[in-house]
Amino acid sequence: MQNFYNQTYYKRTSEYMSSTVLTLLWSISVSMFPLGGLLGSLVVAPMVNKCGRKGTLLINNIFSIVPAILMGCSKVAGSYEMIILSRIVVGICAGLSSNVVPMYLGELAPKNLRGAIGVVPQLFITIGILISQIFGLRSILTSEEGWPILLALTGIPAVLQLLLLPFFPESPRYILIQKGNEEKARKALKKLRNSDNVDAEMEEIHMENEMEKTAGRISLLKLFTTKSLRWQLISIIVLMAGQQFSGVNAIFYYADQIYRKAGVAINDVQYVTVGTGAVNVLMTILAVFIVELLGRKMLLLIGFSTCCLACIILTIALSLQDTMTGMPYVSVACVIIYVVGHAIGPSPIPALIITEIFLQSSRPAAFMVGGTVHWFCNFIVGLIFPFIQVGLGPYSFIIFSVMCFLATIYTYFIIPETKAKTFMEINQIFAKINNVSDVQAEKQELKDFKSSVPL
Repeated sequence: MQNFYNQTYYKRTSEYMSSTVLTLLWSISVSMFPLGGLLGSLVVAPMVNKCGRKGTLLINNIFSIVPAILMGCSKVAGSYEMIILSRIVVGICAGLSSNVVPMYLGELAPKNLRGAIGVVPQLFITIGILISQIFGLRSILTSEEGWPILLALTGIPAVLQLLLLPFFPESPRYILIQKGNEEKARKALKKLRNSDNVDAEMEEIHMENEMEKTAGRISLLKLFTTKSLRWQLISIIVLMAGQQFSGVNAIFYYADQIYRKAGVAINDVQYVTVGTGAVNVLMTILAVFIVELLGRKMLLLIGFSTCCLACIILTIALSLQDTMTGMPYVSVACVIIYVVGHAIGPSPIPALIITEIFLQSSRPAAFMVGGTVHWFCNFIVGLIFPFIQVGLGPYSFIIFSVMCFLATIYTYFIIPETKAKTFMEINQIFAKINNVSDVQAEKQELKDFKSSVPL
């Protein structure tokens, strides 16, 4: 692709780009994706409030299909500008979907399956990464002729969603609480549960609706100033920042060098990378099945502490790999262990936590904050890690180990367990943490909530 950039420039100006200009253009092309993700996150709240969860996802497909076509045609058109523009547009798609999909699924799911269903979006992200790694093998689509096709493939999932999603119902919580249509909400819930017996869930949604009427819709500004949401807000910022500052992107960035140091041939590194992607998928599948067994908090603790330990040992192994035999293999093991730890906790759980610890009125603004922190931190790590690597070398992973340790400590002391609890029950837990347990106390329905809604 960089060769295409250079050849295109030559056809226009009869001279080649300098290495500095080429590097700059390539860096812009890469960084436009997280920038687009940041922009997409900033419009989550207004879009889901106005268009609904399902409606937002349907509209969002435009931001995938159009750039896929543009990137697929960029070589024929002789325009690297089309790639740069498309990267920011498809980034907007990623920013919206990475927030709206967990929100939508979390509101659709019954409480006993909410954790497992909440991990599924991350599972499909890892599957997408693995598929891209496979198609990106030099023997398949990473070639002079194949890369436009590889980039255009990103539009296929969006086309499938555009065809299939209309057959699914809108979130019953959105329909009842934000649109005030009880009959349509009940109909949607019956379709989702494949049962007419939805009275208990409807009662719980009604309870939340009563509470929401008092609070009103929570804007972004109100989210930051409401005392009863203080620790929920701090928690999503810490978890989302911890997810990115744990070093996951840096590990994948550094992995190829680690594999080569361990003796893997240059042409075979790509296959080992695919193997790492497969481990990521398998461990996320495991997370789907154990999240309701072990709980969200336990998976976060196991995940962050595993990543912390892996980063510490990786730092030692990298610093000694030229003086002690076997250290390169220890480094490879650390990468695999890190991927395992991140896949079961820090990768899938934070978005699930956002869905669970906020009620309907504040959830869109909360996802907007969480998504913004996610993509901003992603952008920052991508921007500064190469400089950290040059400055600190193998010791750069110590920074990430500290971040993982801090996230572990915060999770242990602050994050409550939310498995098998309704949104209202979780809200009551945080009311005590925020020292506002008497807020809404005048509402007898909320006092007697546990006795009125069967678990």
